[in-house]
Amino acid sequence: MANPVSTRKGGDGRLTAALDPQDQGPQDACGVFGVWAPGEDVSKLTYYGLYALQHRGQESAGIAVSNGRQILVYKDMGLVSQVFDESTLEALKGHLAIGHSRYSTTGASTWHNAQPTFHPTQHGSIALAHNGNLTNTAELAEMVADRSALDGELDLSVRRPEQSTNDTGVVTALLADHPDTTVEERAMELLPLVKGAFSFVWMTENTLYAARDPQGIRPLVLGRLERGWVVASETAALDIVGASFIREIEPGEMIAVDEEGLRTRRFAEAAPKHCLFEFVYLARPDTLMVGKRMHSVRVEIGRRLARTFPADADLVIPVPESGTPAAIGYAEASGIPYGTGLVKNSYVGRTFIQPSQTIRQLGIRLKLNPLRDVIEGKRLVVVDDSIVRGNTQRALIRMLREAGAREVHVRISSPPVKWPCFYGIDFATRAELIGNGLTNDEICRSIDADSLGYIELDDLVDATDVPKDNLCRACFDGVYPIELPDPVLLGKDVLELNRTISTPQTAPVGPPSTTTDVDGLAASLSGGGAGDALRHP
Repeated sequence: MANPVSTRKGGDGRLTAALDPQDQGPQDACGVFGVWAPGEDVSKLTYYGLYALQHRGQESAGIAVSNGRQILVYKDMGLVSQVFDESTLEALKGHLAIGHSRYSTTGASTWHNAQPTFHPTQHGSIALAHNGNLTNTAELAEMVADRSALDGELDLSVRRPEQSTNDTGVVTALLADHPDTTVEERAMELLPLVKGAFSFVWMTENTLYAARDPQGIRPLVLGRLERGWVVASETAALDIVGASFIREIEPGEMIAVDEEGLRTRRFAEAAPKHCLFEFVYLARPDTLMVGKRMHSVRVEIGRRLARTFPADADLVIPVPESGTPAAIGYAEASGIPYGTGLVKNSYVGRTFIQPSQTIRQLGIRLKLNPLRDVIEGKRLVVVDDSIVRGNTQRALIRMLREAGAREVHVRISSPPVKWPCFYGIDFATRAELIGNGLTNDEICRSIDADSLGYIELDDLVDATDVPKDNLCRACFDGVYPIELPDPVLLGKDVLELNRTISTPQTAPVGPPSTTTDVDGLAASLSGGGAGDALRHP
């Protein structure tokens, strides 16, 4: 494994594409990839698969490879291209590999929490990568603690790295506890007990496994190579390695691939609740999901925005890159010309150097620069994917007006985000979400727009062609499809705050920095309420 105190140049886990680290937008889930392909260079296939999934997590990256005798894991903080180089990949030889690019949703952003996680057993080893977030981590951690107190697989006299504090490490430890059965049978026992959103990809020395939660909240797809099989978070990762898309792994399904071929088993009945925000922002536009290309869905969202919230304007421009497809659709449906009014610096999110206060005061110009010749004297429709706190939009509108825009009409391709996500997306807390507590008119005044329109939830759902009841819409309407435990057991740092975690029935004491709001959900005391936006124009 990579040394956590490595001297090689790499990331430190502070990568951010935001203009100000205190004004983060919605942070992506993680990306997972797995390949079983004897005769292929599986470490490089995994590298390129993760490269295609980099948008899903930029804090750390890792690859585990097996040659049939042992599993080697290499991981570090930073982007995929920073963690791995040619010599590192050459050392990772085998016929089977899994990989992970991480954004932390449970557990701190540290080397010990980078994935894949690794666990030795008396009969071999297990490495596991996870996209999603579990809601019963505390309960699973107690199972680990109970098993560790007994003689068996978890009580090994083997040197291990420092224990991780994420839900992935807990599941890995439980999978490794199979003294009287196989890993596959152990998984069939364990997976029904795991609650929340998960797309797992794991491996032993000879077998690749993948499983998706019964709700199918996070995506997971299956692909075919000429000499093997691939699983990945998105079809874009299949495309980059030349794998043919076969199908999505179904909710409640586990697959296994080894020298005997591919086999599938069902550990739970499917109850689909696909994440609606994947359609808006998370997935790459070239990804195919539930039979729809994300670019096409987002263009349709823009068309519906134009019909519901028309504007008397001269030019439609996107906030690149996330607003581009919806802006194309808006221009198409409205008849207003589409143009490029903002140029993005593609490398601003590729640095680990935090901006100084002087540089930070330049605000949006670190990332976007206006084309004055295009926008001067124009009435603009500006299309973006979401508004979280409003600070970025406020700075953007100020910049556009300084560049000569006569009017700025903002159109958003998602409804107001009012609720936190507990299934793998890291939004701001409820207290910090500008859409929670302010009307659309108040938000419009806060960001200094001439008008503001959000896509209606039903229009967004219709654009996906997925039945409303088959989608998780919790961040928009507060309806959580998977039951949530006591709020103090939902925090990102739940395993760090309580190494010995109580179950909800024992009423554990939460950390001093969290409280419970009127809706029974944890809200940070450190963040300002949405009303604060009106006091700080």
